[in-house]
Amino acid sequence: MLLVNADDFGQTKMTTDRIIECYRQKRLHSASLMVFMKDSARAAALAKKNDLPVGLHLNLTQELTGDNIASNLKERHKQTATYLKARKLNQLIYTPYLRTAFNYVFQAQWDEFCRLYGSEPSRLDGHHHMHLCLNILFSRKVPKGIRIRRNFTFGPGEKSLLNRLYRHLVDRWLTSQFLCTDSFFSITPINKEKLRRLIFNSWTSDVEIMVHPGEDDEYLFLLSSEWANMISV
Repeated sequence: MLLVNADDFGQTKMTTDRIIECYRQKRLHSASLMVFMKDSARAAALAKKNDLPVGLHLNLTQELTGDNIASNLKERHKQTATYLKARKLNQLIYTPYLRTAFNYVFQAQWDEFCRLYGSEPSRLDGHHHMHLCLNILFSRKVPKGIRIRRNFTFGPGEKSLLNRLYRHLVDRWLTSQFLCTDSFFSITPINKEKLRRLIFNSWTSDVEIMVHPGEDDEYLFLLSSEWANMISV
């Protein structure tokens, strides 16, 4: 099975409109909604109108741009963002003193998704993949059995042995608790031969390809006849 998922749905009006356009033209299969953003409510309405499958795109780092956001949520979100953006290593460290902040931000975004859609998310991923930071993984806030995005899939030589070992251990734990695809890739850098190979592999395994129609180069490629031919095979 091939899953082409668009991230950042609801982040801006342009991104929302591009994702809807790509979905209508059958260039992607689903999207991940950012809540408490300027276009979140409109995006949710458009998703329901167009029967676009949508999961929660957990945002722990980017400023919340929506209107009338509670001051407590802003403060807690600022704490998670400051910590995670301070250094890349921080996402790999569980920090007990920020436990309350992470749990609060997660629950607020989960509840807001439920409010907008009238149901709980069936799928979870994260902005800049921060849903895989240890403060979220160890929080026990994510319901068991939900579909969750795994780490990027890399082959031998693409990353250090230690990096791949860490990803492997996290992915093993994820698959013991949640539903995951067999592999996960970004559409960028756009390598047509690699993309053809991934689509071929999806005939015998579950492959997720992440796309960002908000980015001009990805948007143009998604609307190209070449991409249409690839995913229609």
